[in-house]
Amino acid sequence: MHGADPRLVLGLHRSGHHRDILTAALDLGVTALDTAAPYLGFRSHAVLAETATDLLPKFALSTKVGFFPGTGGAEHSLDPSRLRLAIEKAARELGREPDTVLLHNPELSLTGLSPAEGHVLLGNACTALADAARDGLCHAWGVASWDARPLGRVRVDNLPSPDVLMVRAGFLVGIDLLDATTVLGTDWQAGETWGMSPFGGGHGKVWEEFDPRPFLRPHDGDLSRIQAAFRTAFHLPSATAVAVGTDDPGHLTQLVQALGAEVDTTAVSQYLWALHGHRQS
Repeated sequence: MHGADPRLVLGLHRSGHHRDILTAALDLGVTALDTAAPYLGFRSHAVLAETATDLLPKFALSTKVGFFPGTGGAEHSLDPSRLRLAIEKAARELGREPDTVLLHNPELSLTGLSPAEGHVLLGNACTALADAARDGLCHAWGVASWDARPLGRVRVDNLPSPDVLMVRAGFLVGIDLLDATTVLGTDWQAGETWGMSPFGGGHGKVWEEFDPRPFLRPHDGDLSRIQAAFRTAFHLPSATAVAVGTDDPGHLTQLVQALGAEVDTTAVSQYLWALHGHRQS
């Protein structure tokens, strides 16, 4: 995918939403920002508007809906009316319409349903987001899924096609999920694929034991293991953007530097073939 202008998206999951990381991102040329309604205890949108009102117009902003405050914690729902209200609330709290609104982990509400029931539920939810985009509440819509496999059991080829499919990416994603994501994106005719969580939620010890730098071209071998893992994540699965959460400007700088590295796609293909072979053995 070298040459396809890979993009880094600053994710705010587990972030303190501090202004300094937003200004650092802009200084580095990172102009994509991803959040979600439940982040920061369901205060993400309001805190962003309060602390960075002047900065938000400079970002392509994506957010997610599907989780709602409930007794004892967050509850998940694909009810179209609740989703529509959540999108309207996001725009009010942010003080602007989001560029992209993503349906947040829809697979959670599909558990235990038959494929036919899941098809109807997911279809209605997607229609609600597509209608919101049509009505100007956002510019684009999509689906963010932590585990795309349940979505693959629901027929999606005649549902509204998302502009964005956001999925887990990187070396810590198993081959079953990578395959399911590829099939889902093709069947659904998703416009773009975005990756997320390329480091598996902060499992730093993994990168002490595994060196992903051989997946880069030889002249990029001076990058760190973390940089190589991030850059290769754009191919596991193939993605035009990868979201990474950090409050450390230094870490963000390293990831931006890694965008210029070239991935050895032959090595990636061999890696995927090896994973398939291991699964079949």
